[in-house]
Parts: sequence; C-alpha cells; structure tokens
Amino acid sequence: MPHHSGRHFLQLPGPTNTPDRVLRAMGKPTIDHRGPEFAALTHRLLVEMRWIFGTEQTVFLYPASGSGGWEAALANTLSPGDEVLVFAQGVFARSWARVAGRFGLVVRLESWDARRGLTAQAVTDVLAGDEGRAIKAVLVVHNETSTGVTSDVASIGAAIRSSGHSALLFVDSVSSLAVTDFRHDEWGIDVTVAGSQKGLMLPPGLALLAVGKRAMAAREHAKLPRSYWDWDDHVSSNAQGAFPYTPATHLMYGLEEAFLMLREEGLKNVFERHARYARATRAAVIAWGLEVFALDSRESSDAATAVLVPDGHDADALRELILERFDMSLGTGLGEYKGKVFRIGHLGDLSPLSLLGTLAGVEMGMKMVGMPHNSGGVAAAMTVLTTELGDLR
Repeated sequence: MPHHSGRHFLQLPGPTNTPDRVLRAMGKPTIDHRGPEFAALTHRLLVEMRWIFGTEQTVFLYPASGSGGWEAALANTLSPGDEVLVFAQGVFARSWARVAGRFGLVVRLESWDARRGLTAQAVTDVLAGDEGRAIKAVLVVHNETSTGVTSDVASIGAAIRSSGHSALLFVDSVSSLAVTDFRHDEWGIDVTVAGSQKGLMLPPGLALLAVGKRAMAAREHAKLPRSYWDWDDHVSSNAQGAFPYTPATHLMYGLEEAFLMLREEGLKNVFERHARYARATRAAVIAWGLEVFALDSRESSDAATAVLVPDGHDADALRELILERFDMSLGTGLGEYKGKVFRIGHLGDLSPLSLLGTLAGVEMGMKMVGMPHNSGGVAAAMTVLTTELGDLR
C-alpha cells in the first residue's frame, strides 16, 4: 500500500470509527475485575444497557461478537428438535439460521426478497399454519447489514402477540442499536442481540443482550447444552457486579464512555443524525444514476447504504481502487451479491464533512475505474445536508 497522509476513512457498516474519547477511556489502567471499583462499573453498565435497549428487563454482557449473542439466545431458551422460523432476509439472517441448525434445532427457512423489509403478514401467515405450535421462536434481523434493508420489528412483534401464537421473538439489532429507534419492551421482543462495533462505536468484542420475562422463563425448561452462555451463571454473578469468567474490562471502560456520549447527544438526536446521513447518501446514489439495493426508501437502512453497480462492472474493483488511491474502506457485497454491490457505512461517530468526503471518494473512484455514472452525487448530498441542518437553527 502506498503512503497516505491524513486519516483512514473507515466507511464500513461496521466495525465503525472509534471516537478518541472511547479510545482514551480504554487506555485506563487495569483494575481488579473482582473488586469494588469494577463491581460499580458493572452495575452502571447494566443500567445503561437497559436504557439503550428500551427495556426494564434483564440484560447480559458477554466478551463476544454478535454471533455469540445468537448462540446465547438459542442455547438458553430452546431444546433439541425445537423448530425456529427464519426468513432469508440476507446473509446474517441465513447465518443465524445456520447456527440454529448446528444446535440441533429444526430450521424452517422461508424465502424472502432481500430487497424488501420483512413484513408482519409474512410472519403471521406462517404461524397461522402452525397448528401444532411446533415453531418455538422467530428469528428476525432488524437491520440486515448485508443488504441495507430495515424491517418493521414493531409491527412484527405486535402481529405475533395478536396472533396468539406462543413463539418467542428473537431480534438481531447488531447494526440498528444506537442507530435507529429500538424498543425491546414496547415491541414485544423476547431476546434482542447486539454488538459493540457499530452504533456503540467500540471495537468488536462485546455482545449485548436484552431478555424479556418469557425468554427467562423458557430457560427453565431449555435442554440445549450451555456453559459459557448460561444465563443462570450471569444472573448470580451480575448481582454482585461480577461475571462468571474474566470479563473484557477495557472494552467495558469504552462502553461506559460511549453511553456517556450517546446521553450527551440525546438518542432522539442520534437517530435523526443517522437518518439524515442516510437520506444524503441515497440522494448521492440517485444523482449518480445508480440503484440503491433497498427498493423502498422507507425500508432503507440508516446504518449503511448498499449500492448496485451497473452490469458488467465489478464493485470490488471499485473498492480496491478507492482503498489504494484514497485510503478509504467501503463494505463489500456479501454472499450472492459479492462484486455486484458495495456498501457505504454512515453510522457511529461521523460528521457531515466525513460523509461528504466519503461520497467524494466514491465519485472519484467511479470516474477513475471507468464505471458509468452521472456527476453531481456529492452536490446532491450537500443539498440534503445544508437544507436539513439549516432547518435545525
């Protein structure tokens, strides 16, 4: 790689840029993870986790990625042979289904148009046909990071409750938590899984879970093997401000600082900022004459925008040139969309100027790689930002 002046532009849908404040917090000296100072930190974090999830129920914190959170949700609530319902929303929904299959669960994987948000009707149509109540859990990805499509989890939760079906609702909020509105309790979610490396602005390494009363009750009869993920061990240890193993102490320092930053900005403002950047990015894509992967702008992600490249052109060749020439990382297309899609992350610790610089890098890269496009994408994004930021005065 050639030498580049300035900072690297990390415009992935995660991991995201880690703010200097969080990095400094993580640089604190190590303390006794079984001492009173650490116990106080643990209790503070558990309170803040309830706030960010929108819950008054139990929360758990693991040294893991979101994939570990998937395992924790399954292992603590289900038994071998139980059936789970998953729709093929994208790479991460299918990955969660694969994890469930490895646990000996029966996975009912329903087809779905990945360019559309999952609907409540689709879920309840399947549940209505489940007369024997074989389906024990429904696994839904709130924001499918691989496609840039967001689903209406509030409607899905309400529809499941109204249907009278007893299936638990598990939701992956890895790329939606601290990015867009999320309400674990109000939406009737039984288990929410999140990770530290996206809207929470930390490096990867922490899995966060919110667990409702029905899921906590289900663990009493769950027969899947569990040890590291066991909620009973966590409940007893967390009550003392400790963990059943050595915790990720420095990531926890950073998490507290991230929560402080989110408190200072205010969640409503955080959500509005992400939505504004998403609108500006979509405006740029449309001005370029390219296609946003999400078919409905109301379902387009506030965390990342997936962009389809013209037929005959390679999205990864564009990404490689932009990385080499401008020191900027964009998200690759995943699964069947590799080479057909690139993803622009616009979440976490990001400013309007950072976003405009990102879009300028994309526009220059398309010109240099010979990808057909119209000029003016950056100008279109600038119009959105100046108009909306001007309205805030």
